Amino acid sequence: MASFLLLNGPNLNLLGTRQPEIYGATTLADIEADARAHAGARNVDIVALQSNHEGALVDALHAARGVHAGVILNAGAYTHTSVALRDAISSVELPCVEVHLSNIHAREEFRHHSYIAPVCIGQIAGFGATGYILAIDALIAHLDMV
Repeated sequence: MASFLLLNGPNLNLLGTRQPEIYGATTLADIEADARAHAGARNVDIVALQSNHEGALVDALHAARGVHAGVILNAGAYTHTSVALRDAISSVELPCVEVHLSNIHAREEFRHHSYIAPVCIGQIAGFGATGYILAIDALIAHLDMV
């Protein structure tokens, strides 16, 4: 069975309690469980990891090479600052979908730029937790696993 790495960055461990007016009431555990159920129904396994540390996210991307068929990444604030994550995505040569719970393009100006979007196959933003489900389906379609 193919697997996808579901990688979440800083502060996403606080989902459900952190600014619910922006990020909703769904917890990261809920998102991971829903992603596993959705992917499992499509013969795809989900391996989830969250870290508040940039280097741990880079290490997870490196470790994904040769193990996972693709990556779903919500890099949180690192989206707007991390050349290291951008380089890691490019280096592992795995299709990656960038996900954001909120519409980053409708928020503060500094959130409008993504360092990782140019090295991802696409970006999904503004659909809340449903964005992760959309990302799974996008990766499956991209990999022609339907």
